[in-house]
Amino acid sequence: MAHRNPWRLWSGALAVAVGLAACTQQGAQSTSPAIEDRTLSLKPASVTTTAPFLSVRLEAMKVTQRVEQGTNKVVDPPKLSATLKLKNTSADHALRLISGEIRYLDAAGKPIPLAEGREEPRFQFYSYSDQRLDPGMETSQDLSLAFPAVALKDKTLRDIRLELDYLPVPYREEAVTLSVAVGE
Repeated sequence: MAHRNPWRLWSGALAVAVGLAACTQQGAQSTSPAIEDRTLSLKPASVTTTAPFLSVRLEAMKVTQRVEQGTNKVVDPPKLSATLKLKNTSADHALRLISGEIRYLDAAGKPIPLAEGREEPRFQFYSYSDQRLDPGMETSQDLSLAFPAVALKDKTLRDIRLELDYLPVPYREEAVTLSVAVGE
């Protein structure tokens, strides 16, 4: 009658399991395709314009999408990245910034639709306290918004329309004099 060592049996089974797991992981790693970011700049990369009470600048505009190398299959749909800079140009109105939206327009001035299921390119300003722009003040916000894939393929993009929601509030500084006396 042979005595078997249970530790030897379990250590052998463990070694086989670890070896199989390592082989499975190597196979999975070698078959996954590499993913790359494709970045296209918009021309011009920065644009400045004015609106009532505001100077508006979109800068560092670029479109990025992630694709599989070799197959060019889109992994992440295109996004517009930019920095929005705003300056209150009014002498007597503060502005409360609320939200904004970008519309992509074709050569005929019609909106280019996003693919079905994509989120509309809307954004909110960070918070009320930070986004009250007194006269002469400036603020900036980084944007990362959905971009229509069809505009990349057909090169139909001609304009970007930036729609901003804000409340102008009359701004005044006043001083008052209060009569006081030191009592004994």
